[in-house]
Amino acid sequence: MSDAASIGLVLEGGGMRGVYTAGVLEYFSEHDVYFPYMIGVSAGACMGASYLSRQLGRNRIVNVEWVSDPRYISWKNLWKKRQLFGMDFIFDEIPNKHVPFDYEAFSASPEEFVIGTTDCETGETIYYRKSSPDFDLLKLLRSSSSLPFIAPIVEYGGRKLLDGGISDPIPLQKAQIDGYRRNLLILTRNEDYRKSAGRFGWIAERAYRKYPKLVEMMLGRHKRYNETLDYIAEQEKSGAVFVIRPQETLVVGRMERDPAKLDALYRQGYEDAKRMMPQLREWMEG
Repeated sequence: MSDAASIGLVLEGGGMRGVYTAGVLEYFSEHDVYFPYMIGVSAGACMGASYLSRQLGRNRIVNVEWVSDPRYISWKNLWKKRQLFGMDFIFDEIPNKHVPFDYEAFSASPEEFVIGTTDCETGETIYYRKSSPDFDLLKLLRSSSSLPFIAPIVEYGGRKLLDGGISDPIPLQKAQIDGYRRNLLILTRNEDYRKSAGRFGWIAERAYRKYPKLVEMMLGRHKRYNETLDYIAEQEKSGAVFVIRPQETLVVGRMERDPAKLDALYRQGYEDAKRMMPQLREWMEG
């Protein structure tokens, strides 16, 4: 769409709450709504990949229909492999065997795609661009989605990486730094949500004692998240940002396994996008 040529798309993570984002992106795909630049972390980045590969319905199949498979998410995974989500299953077996990912279409898509990860040794956000020659999609999606405590650290390009949402949960300012002054945000929390301080800081300090910078980022995440929400509110008032977020009270958590609840959230995202599209188009043309 010509009116989207200068607009960035920013996708929040949120584990299984990301199916809301999948629903929004499904509506966009059906109506050929794409943006030249997209940045996401964790589940947001995962949903964005299938959006860019133009595979209608793929996000729903992977994240709703397959979620009840114990290889996807289960306590058995945590006990056997120290990972609640089956990372090999999600980032290897599913895209390469069960629900094939269209790598060719993804590579051919003209949009820039940026994935945010957290460097365990420095605590900083490391961003990887689709246009880079060494861009390994599945490895980077896995890195950005590797939650502390329930997924192992991923080694990539000489770095040790974890969930991008630790250091930059809603990467709006990175999109602005990259030149996109107007951005569409898809968030996965209700408008009144604010993050509280974690209650288990001592566990982080013990589990990641080799990575003090990472621990520092983990302990301060709630402050950065809430400050980001305040910044988004300011940007929204100025017209620089348009936000799509769940309108109904969330009943889905980060680790949700109930397909019915996930499907309802997916449909909520789809319907919210449909309902807000006239307003979004007006903003895009402004």
